[in-house]
Amino acid sequence: MADQKHTYAYRAINDEGVTLTGDIEAESAEQARQALLGRGLMPTEVTRRDGPLKSKRFQKFFQKPVTYKQIILFSKQFRTLFNAGVSITQLLGILQTQTENPTLKAATADIAQQVSTGGTLYNAFRSHPDIFSPLYCSMIRAGEFSGSMGDVLDRLTYLLEHENKIRNDVKSALRYPKIVLITLAGAFFFLLNWVVPSFAKLFVNAKIELPWPTRMALAMNTALSDYWYLLLAAAVGMFFGVRWWIRTSRGRYLWARTLLTLPLVGKVVQMSIMARFAAIFSILQRSGVSILDSLDILSETINNAALEREFSTIKEKLRSGQGIAEPLSTARYFTPLTINMVAVGEGAGNLETMLEDLAAHYDEEVEYAVGEMTEAIGPILIVVLAAVVGFFALAIFMPMWDMTKLASGGR
Repeated sequence: MADQKHTYAYRAINDEGVTLTGDIEAESAEQARQALLGRGLMPTEVTRRDGPLKSKRFQKFFQKPVTYKQIILFSKQFRTLFNAGVSITQLLGILQTQTENPTLKAATADIAQQVSTGGTLYNAFRSHPDIFSPLYCSMIRAGEFSGSMGDVLDRLTYLLEHENKIRNDVKSALRYPKIVLITLAGAFFFLLNWVVPSFAKLFVNAKIELPWPTRMALAMNTALSDYWYLLLAAAVGMFFGVRWWIRTSRGRYLWARTLLTLPLVGKVVQMSIMARFAAIFSILQRSGVSILDSLDILSETINNAALEREFSTIKEKLRSGQGIAEPLSTARYFTPLTINMVAVGEGAGNLETMLEDLAAHYDEEVEYAVGEMTEAIGPILIVVLAAVVGFFALAIFMPMWDMTKLASGGR
């Protein structure tokens, strides 16, 4: 029977003299040293961690999450060191020592290992999908592919900061609605489970016919009281069922298409996608990457299944000899402005300049779209609140009016 694998913490020196630290899985300390030597690293210290190797999923459960701000800081340091002329291997070693988050530190160490043994930077980053998004990895790929990593890192840092600002704006816009909805849900359950049943007993004793709002409220009360476990199981099952469905090929496509067509939200999503498309496409074109190769990278970067299908259709038409503007004009989810700007840029021979202007325009449009969504949420909440309050008012006061009529008629 083979020995059980354990995790070993190591300190090693690479060919450039940079000290790297990290973890490695092996059956013994000697096997760990040999594995490090095979990666081109000279181990100076190998220490076994207590206990056998846990499953990766179990380990991830206890890992400290990497925040968006930490990713932005990591990217800024990466850009600064790269633009200063530091080699990738040495750069990753410096980032590893500067990073405080243990999860990000371990990921940086693993990336450094893969790169030092001949792996590409793109594949190394892609092996940590819990930390680095498809956008991040695809931008790294674009930098490696085009040979303009400095420009790509500048744009990547800008994109991350801009998206972080949009995230914060959306969170701020949704903070008040969340409070209102939570309060409304609490009031709904309180009225449904305590207030309405108390009044219902009074109405039944008065022997009056209950109106439909009251009967509906009592039916909901009965369902919650007697079948709460079934409702909970159905809600949990639906939640995980939808999550599973979204991960399927058709589910991803339909979900992406739904996001693009939703009122308010759809405009924010579409403007964000157009901004990404224009920004990354401009970098690739300025770096001399062919349009076909650019579309492959963009398909991964946009991370939207509906757009991925459109990119596939556009690539087929490009292979038949058409330019980018004509097949783009038949795409469903590209805005008319994007189509026209690309057509003008392609015709004038300055496509990358047009794309840069387009990216700047859509960066502003995203902020406007978020503002419009924020302004629209208030009236929608008022309507929902009025509907709930009106429903319970009818459920309680309509029978009371009937009782008043009976009392008046009995005099």
